[in-house]
Amino acid sequence: MKSIILSALVALGLSFGGTAALAAGGESHIEDYAFSFEGPFGKYDQDQLQRGLQVYTEVCAACHGLRLVAFRNLGDEGGPSYGPEEVKAYAKTWDIYNAELDEDLPGKPSDKFPANTGAGAPDLSVMAKARAGFHGPYGLLFNQLTKGMGGPEYIASILTGYDGHESEQAGTTLYGNTAFPGGNISMAPPLEDGLVEYADGSKNDVVHMAQDVSAFLMWAAEPKLMARKKFGFTAFIFLTILGVLLYLTNKKLWAPIKRKDA
Repeated sequence: MKSIILSALVALGLSFGGTAALAAGGESHIEDYAFSFEGPFGKYDQDQLQRGLQVYTEVCAACHGLRLVAFRNLGDEGGPSYGPEEVKAYAKTWDIYNAELDEDLPGKPSDKFPANTGAGAPDLSVMAKARAGFHGPYGLLFNQLTKGMGGPEYIASILTGYDGHESEQAGTTLYGNTAFPGGNISMAPPLEDGLVEYADGSKNDVVHMAQDVSAFLMWAAEPKLMARKKFGFTAFIFLTILGVLLYLTNKKLWAPIKRKDA
């Protein structure tokens, strides 16, 4: 029965997500990358997000959709921050299906990225938040408190974790991957050094491209991260001041009573 279930999971080809751990054994290794948006004062690197979008467009979009993200969001503050004309030009490079006309039309800023285009390939809109790269230890949250949930690290580690081994199960080719649960994944290595030529001349080896697209996917999953951090910091300052005022007020109100008791 166990082998039948395993074969069924392999046949589904649910790569890149951790839903189907396609081999027994092998603890996954997640690299702790230093992303600019980590920590209470971190923020997205605009240039990195633009490079990540390029990697997604030229590589990942062949199979993976981004159906919850609209093209106009690429111009939002704190994101890739493209200008209105750049957003329009980029949207036009995509063919978006129009149900009323029953045909594909050039995309508009108000359109969303197409849904999944590859069989069984998961949508990447919220993948960076749906995956946790760090756990424990022993069911505790110490690693997550010190390193974060690790969604972007999980994605980057998957993209850089191929070890060159291949095997076949239930007619599906599996590729050895040190980051994927179980040690094998049905997605072939999508990146290779120099695959994407960056306009800004940044390094385009596998490790840097993996970090760039992972940062972009984190922004896609949490586009308001900077605003949330700003609000949280403001709330923290307000609560601190309020706490000090309440403490001083409490001392002033109770001071006469305490002197009587003395």
